Amino acid sequence: MGDESKPNPTFEVLKLLEENARYTFSEIAEITGLGEDEVRKIIKKNEQEKAILKYKAIIDWEKLGEEFVVAVIDVRVNLTREKNYDDIAKRIAKFPEVHAVRLISGEYDFQVVVKGKSLKEVSIFISEKISTLPEVRDTNTHFVLKTYKEEGVFLFSDEEDRRLAIVP
Repeated sequence: MGDESKPNPTFEVLKLLEENARYTFSEIAEITGLGEDEVRKIIKKNEQEKAILKYKAIIDWEKLGEEFVVAVIDVRVNLTREKNYDDIAKRIAKFPEVHAVRLISGEYDFQVVVKGKSLKEVSIFISEKISTLPEVRDTNTHFVLKTYKEEGVFLFSDEEDRRLAIVP
């Protein structure tokens, strides 16, 4: 039996990159206790094997005065011999407006996250692109009103709550 308490170096390095993609090789080496060359090899190997898919910044667009409309669409589909979940998901994922497609449990089959410049743009996309797919049985759309946390990052300041407490 292997030593279960020994940390997996690849997991440690990738977890740190997921937390902050701007960490340098030397910073990761210092945090993990690995050599800088070993960190570099782990990252390069995982990039080549497509385990690391993308490095991404999380932007608070609202703070910059930019507004987007985000919708979460629950999609129910009919499967056929020719089209399974993977086929349908790949087709939906190809639309540039689509930011995420997830197979989910429950009443619906997929959760699709869509981003657009206006409510009208997103609504037209749903009605003309998603709802018209032959496999789509029905949809249920939720428009995001405000995002408080994205990818583990809080999008609000920790300012003191200045509202008066109401005591019954």
